[in-house]
Amino acid sequence: MDPNDSFREFMAIHQQSLMRTAYLLTGDAHLAEDLLQSVLLKVLGRWPKLADVTSPQAYARKALVNQYISWRRRLARVAELPSAEPPDRPYSTEDSTIVRIVMLRALAKLPPKQRAVIVLRYYEDLTEHETAKLLSCSIGTVKSQAHHALARLRVLAPELAPKFAEMEDLKGAHR
Repeated sequence: MDPNDSFREFMAIHQQSLMRTAYLLTGDAHLAEDLLQSVLLKVLGRWPKLADVTSPQAYARKALVNQYISWRRRLARVAELPSAEPPDRPYSTEDSTIVRIVMLRALAKLPPKQRAVIVLRYYEDLTEHETAKLLSCSIGTVKSQAHHALARLRVLAPELAPKFAEMEDLKGAHR
């Protein structure tokens, strides 16, 4: 049996979910592909050692978030040029196109850790504990980052305030 068969099986099951996470973090389909490819190369290199890991998907997701934050730190040192045209967006039936665009533009303006908390908590539906573990921080930090991020999103996209209230209500009931 080829040692990479288990990795191929893992990819067949989790690639779409990991790509969604990468896209939500970056806000750009091409950057998301680059981010995911970079992380998957690292995961593949460590795959034999990951046999003892209870959740390779959680490991890969954490690697995605860490790589994204690292990329953002490097990009922050380089002057970013705003674009008048939005980047390509994959199709989603989850929300209307307008709501999705407004949300992604607002998410793009959040600091990397706040954005990561929002993506993991509200898009990936992780608990505060799981999010804290992935981000290597306390549950209190996750709560604080989510609170500040949602407050900032309300300012950036006031037309989506009901959606943010709904997100808080859902997570408040299912911590």
